[in-house]
Amino acid sequence: MGTQREGAAVDTAAEIRGWCLGRLPDGWFTRPPEVTVDREEITVVGQLPPVPGESAAAGEAEADALAAGRSRRFREQTREERIGIARDAERKFGRKVSWGVVSEGRKVMFTTLSVPVMTRLRQAERRVLDTLVDAGVARSRSDALAWCVRLVGEHEDSWLSALRDALRQVEQVRAEGPRS
Repeated sequence: MGTQREGAAVDTAAEIRGWCLGRLPDGWFTRPPEVTVDREEITVVGQLPPVPGESAAAGEAEADALAAGRSRRFREQTREERIGIARDAERKFGRKVSWGVVSEGRKVMFTTLSVPVMTRLRQAERRVLDTLVDAGVARSRSDALAWCVRLVGEHEDSWLSALRDALRQVEQVRAEGPRS
């Protein structure tokens, strides 16, 4: 990606975050939601207020059920307004909008976009995917690759965060540099 396009992508992500935060009704979430942007999708995930006195005493199964119920209620009660916000965002930014909430410490996604990604793999890499498929960990090479990406994301989160921060700093320095 060229320097100008990279700078524009950073500006667009900040614009999208600001627009989303400005459009969301007060009272939906206990704090500003996490707004994540990539080339195809805008993901909005907000924190729901806890159930007073329930979550601390609840067991694991009860806490899961409580989170699922609160998430479903929020989803149903906000559906029309979320659809309106998503349509406006899709028209303005050309990206789909996905929604989710965090309730009782559990993240529940309502909608997510699944985007095909083309890649070329050598035999050793294909064998890794095939082993996961043969072992029943994944249904297909595509599922196996997604599983691998999730695993790296979970176990290398701090490294990936540091890398993203470094990229943002590089983009800022490039944006402040001389124009050609």
